[in-house]
Amino acid sequence: MEETTLALGTVEDGSSLLGSVEPAQRRERTFPVSASTVVPAWLNRELYPFDNHFRDIDGNRIHYVDEGSGPTLLLVHGNPVWSFVYSNAIKALSNFFRCVAVDLAGFGLSEATPGFSYLPAAQSDLLAKFIEQLDLRDYSVVVHDWGGPIGLSAALVAPERLSGVVISNTWAWPVNGNPGFEKFSGLMGGPLGRFGSKYFNSFVNVLVPLSHKRRRLSHAEMTQYRKPLPFGHRTPTWVLPKQIIEAREFLAALESRLPELSTRHALILWGDKDDAFGAPELARWQQILPGTRTVILQGVGHFAASEAPTEFAAAIREWHKS
Repeated sequence: MEETTLALGTVEDGSSLLGSVEPAQRRERTFPVSASTVVPAWLNRELYPFDNHFRDIDGNRIHYVDEGSGPTLLLVHGNPVWSFVYSNAIKALSNFFRCVAVDLAGFGLSEATPGFSYLPAAQSDLLAKFIEQLDLRDYSVVVHDWGGPIGLSAALVAPERLSGVVISNTWAWPVNGNPGFEKFSGLMGGPLGRFGSKYFNSFVNVLVPLSHKRRRLSHAEMTQYRKPLPFGHRTPTWVLPKQIIEAREFLAALESRLPELSTRHALILWGDKDDAFGAPELARWQQILPGTRTVILQGVGHFAASEAPTEFAAAIREWHKS
């Protein structure tokens, strides 16, 4: 497929949507031409002031940001958010690191090909190909929520490329039989959860603000979470909750490979007021990664990078120097 390079805010005929930008201000990337290269009007450039890059992977238009220079961090989000969840952390980290933050297919500015399953194995496969396309090497993967199983599984496809891992309020093993996970998966991945997500965007409108414990999200921030999931585009937000239980085989396969991470430079960044992942999951990670530095973010809920971006970034900087 023919490739081209499009600057931020341009369409394929080369005309600018947001004005000219000097070449020195951006990291240019090439990507195959896709049907639409227009940045949506709802994107808040004060909150998300990054250049937009896209890759065509198996017919999926995958969006990512590529900011800063230095050691590479690959930041992988969970459900129902997108790379925006890392935006304030990226602002703090990009003076010291190359921050590559990707939107999984169907989330944020990424567009899934028709018929895409949104299953974690499919997302992981795309992410592994994304890592290969960008030729990421000697990088550290930063994972949260579903970004844990998806990001770690993808990274372990080519473990020789991976140098470090940052674990933030996530898991990577089967949870079948755990009453809390069984109940959540059955509710949010079942008929009621599907109805709420489809018609009311309930995962975003209810669970995202409730999961922020230390601070309240602004209306402008909530807009950035709502707009990428308009009516008719919310399928992944109920598919993934169902997969917490149904993806047992995928999670078991990943669990069997977790010992490989013990040889990588690792950090655990943990919000201690998370309703989803608590002390048992933290203890499990500390067992999997013995001797790993653990930073507890006091009073922080599920979305540590969003709730405490300054502390989140500072912990990564200090860890990487050690």
